[in-house]
Amino acid sequence: MIPRGELLVNEPGAPPAAGAVRLLLAHGAGAGMRTPFLETLATGVAARGFRVHRFEFPYMRREDGRRGAPDRPPVLREAYLEAIAQAGGAAGLVIGGKSLGGRIASLVADEAGVSGLVCLGYPFHPPGQPGKLRTAHLAALATPALIIQGERDPFGTREDVAGYPLSPAIQLVWLADGDHSFAPRKASGHTGPGHLQSAVSAVAAFLAARSRPA
Repeated sequence: MIPRGELLVNEPGAPPAAGAVRLLLAHGAGAGMRTPFLETLATGVAARGFRVHRFEFPYMRREDGRRGAPDRPPVLREAYLEAIAQAGGAAGLVIGGKSLGGRIASLVADEAGVSGLVCLGYPFHPPGQPGKLRTAHLAALATPALIIQGERDPFGTREDVAGYPLSPAIQLVWLADGDHSFAPRKASGHTGPGHLQSAVSAVAAFLAARSRPA
């Protein structure tokens, strides 16, 4: 794992296969790119043979060290487009992120012309406010997309999402009894680490499907 410009890069253990796509991930609203969640995803996907880039939005990198509320959407969108350029451009690149990061990626995916989109816990609506949907653009999304969601995520449960008009380009993977970070309750018989590894497997399979054999 090495810094490259303002990106954090997880390299595969062996050189990526010819035609393999790369993955660019952004963080959620309240924590940066080095959270245990993203570390697990990035290292796990890299171990499957894909280069993984991570970056932070401007509000996470203020010189005074203080982290306030997220920047406004136009600033976040511009930052994401800049990160795409830093990661080598849209060709052969899948973009996404955790929660807010995935949402912003979904807003720029078609515009940028990337190879795919991965959302890890998409914030379909604020918790407790199911009427404030963030789904309008998802109905017409053209970019192939993978959304991995916990079944009881307060930002969009399985029951909530079943009623949304989503593009056929979107594939949904549900993690049993998972919350916004995919953690299930102990009584469910599932585990947080197990769900994270399931997410790694789903992301790696999605990337493999987007890759082009030489």
